[in-house]
Amino acid sequence: MTDSAAPEPGRQIRTLDELGPEQAAEVLALLAAAARADGVQAVSEQGRLQLRGGRREGVRHLLLDVSGELVGYAQLEDTDPVEAPAAELVVHPDHRGRGHGRALGTALLDGSGKRLRAWAHGGKPAARHLAQVLGLTLFRELRQMRRPLAPLDVPEPTLPEGVTVRTFVPGRDDAAWLAANAAAFAHHPEQGSLTQRDLDDRKAEPWFDPKGFFLAERDGRLAGFHWTKTHAEERLGEVYVVGVDPAAQGGGLGKALTAIGLRHLAAQGLPTAMLYVDADNVAAVKVYERLGFRTHEVDLMYRAES
Repeated sequence: MTDSAAPEPGRQIRTLDELGPEQAAEVLALLAAAARADGVQAVSEQGRLQLRGGRREGVRHLLLDVSGELVGYAQLEDTDPVEAPAAELVVHPDHRGRGHGRALGTALLDGSGKRLRAWAHGGKPAARHLAQVLGLTLFRELRQMRRPLAPLDVPEPTLPEGVTVRTFVPGRDDAAWLAANAAAFAHHPEQGSLTQRDLDDRKAEPWFDPKGFFLAERDGRLAGFHWTKTHAEERLGEVYVVGVDPAAQGGGLGKALTAIGLRHLAAQGLPTAMLYVDADNVAAVKVYERLGFRTHEVDLMYRAES
């Protein structure tokens, strides 16, 4: 989320249910320019995936043009049956300070019926200011934590009795993993609601590698998993998602799976590992701190108070 101030003539905001290939490419180019300037992506991985592949239920795209040039973008996702719609927005670095951020924010508020949650990735000062201007209140902090992978001073993983670990087999394991993910993250709608289409989107990405996707089984059923991810350009390994079935929690499986994934990332020669965790998940933060992770930056979520 980025801020801007004074109005500009010739501005138009279009709201679309889907983007064509050329429109998606324009938006991705805008996002890339903003990421180079800001050092952080303004739109999440999920949001970027939702730019392509046609219509997505509950997803709307707001394109801000000035004299026919795309200078701003926002995405509004209304798929959570309980929570308010979630939004992300960005203005091209060369066009900031002209009221475009506020115009997009106002359009998001109108489009959500004043029920809005908005991400400010990286928690930049301009984003904090825009949230204040729009009357939004901070209510969530997502931490990005990092640790070096060399030396890898992580204890040898010890699996609970009867548990074995293997790697993901695309196609064969899809349904079982989606069910295990939904169970493990029933309290976390963003992760727990992933569908086959969401999984297929990620399997089609260049970074996907089933050799880094670990499944823990007991008696032929998934008890937990650790899906790792490699950011090749940044030379970063990511603890992408670690999940444990509620029936298998409390036995150290999550810690063992985390260690297995970190060892895999270190074996790829990557110097650093990262992960995301909610700041109010105190237990998880402490676990990761004991594993050597420290806060690197934060993503902030604001909401309109009803």
